[in-house]
Amino acid sequence: MDEKNYKWRALALLWVAFFLQQGTRQLFGPSVPAMCASFGVDKVAIGVVGTVFAMTYGVCVPFAGLTADLFNRKWMVTIGVGVFCLGIFASGFVASVGLLILTYGILNGFGQTFYYPSATSLVSQLHKESRATAISILQLGLYVGIVGCGGLAGFVAGKGGENWRVPFWIFGGIGLAWAVALAFFLKDTKPVAVEGRQKKPSIGEAVKAVFSKPTALCVILGLAMMIYVDIGFKNWMPAYLRENFGDACPYLRHWAGLHAVLWHYLGAILGVLAGSRIGDRLVKGRPGIRLELGVAGLGLAIPFIVWMATTQSFALCCVAMFGFGLFRGVYDSNFMASFFDVVNPRYHASGVGVMMCIAFLFGSLSSTVLPWLEKALGGDMGRSMASLAGFYLVGAAVVLVARVAFQKKDLERS
Repeated sequence: MDEKNYKWRALALLWVAFFLQQGTRQLFGPSVPAMCASFGVDKVAIGVVGTVFAMTYGVCVPFAGLTADLFNRKWMVTIGVGVFCLGIFASGFVASVGLLILTYGILNGFGQTFYYPSATSLVSQLHKESRATAISILQLGLYVGIVGCGGLAGFVAGKGGENWRVPFWIFGGIGLAWAVALAFFLKDTKPVAVEGRQKKPSIGEAVKAVFSKPTALCVILGLAMMIYVDIGFKNWMPAYLRENFGDACPYLRHWAGLHAVLWHYLGAILGVLAGSRIGDRLVKGRPGIRLELGVAGLGLAIPFIVWMATTQSFALCCVAMFGFGLFRGVYDSNFMASFFDVVNPRYHASGVGVMMCIAFLFGSLSSTVLPWLEKALGGDMGRSMASLAGFYLVGAAVVLVARVAFQKKDLERS
């Protein structure tokens, strides 16, 4: 098979898998009100399901990253897709929050850990000259999956009763079939050797490779802030739109799940396409451009987050979500490439595992903290959502520190 053509075919296979991985995550948020009614619990209790999912992901992903560097990456991706789609499919049958924690929180969370480290390391290894562009194309699978799956889940859940279960059955079943396709058509690439040796890396080596680079640590901390905001936004924005604008816009009963992600990710698609091209074009003459785009993306998104959470107009809220997404996309387009720039290629997959562990363990808190904060503020969900802006501010600050204080030295060492 022509290697040049295969790298794009592999990207297409991984794109669909990423669509399913990220899209099935978005089945949860729009289904929250229907789940609360189905199980007879409040928002905080359902929020625990999202927190358990993200914590499971965070705890397991370093080991998933290590296995991607130790074993066959093709099978890590394939098995991961099969396991998390089994968890999604089973979630459509549960009769209690406890069982939902088991299927969606633990089984789904565990399976999802095996996809991203292996997939991004495969893409990074196949697309050396087009790395940021290829990773950004892969990132589009996230956006399209979230909008498509979230929109369907919100529409079906809005019909009431037990209808929220249907999207779990549909996308879980499709994912199980796609795992079979991956087994037949995806090839593996060998881990990168160090000084001609094929000695397998250890988790200690991977941690050292990441923690010895202050730039990588700052990128991880910036990502942790972004993940906190992302989990909180995706899990609770559908409920926020329904509760705050549902009286003026009755159709939000069915379409809150779609609007909660559509405008945000339309902006993100534009941001990630523009940011990736700018980063790839300028990085040779300006090595710091990737981090500079990260600072700009996080920083410029802040006023849109506040606007989104405080406006009294649904139309203006959608405009604010678009602006938030546009600059979030600029950040998304280069954060992974900036991490790979300073970390030894031999440890890319396990390094991503370490990064995702830290980011998701911290980010998992927002699924429970936001409804708790809403309760503490007397039911003011707007102020709870506005608090997300502070985390983007911290993220922009630490990425700026990496650019100013550490990147030059870390690039020279790399």
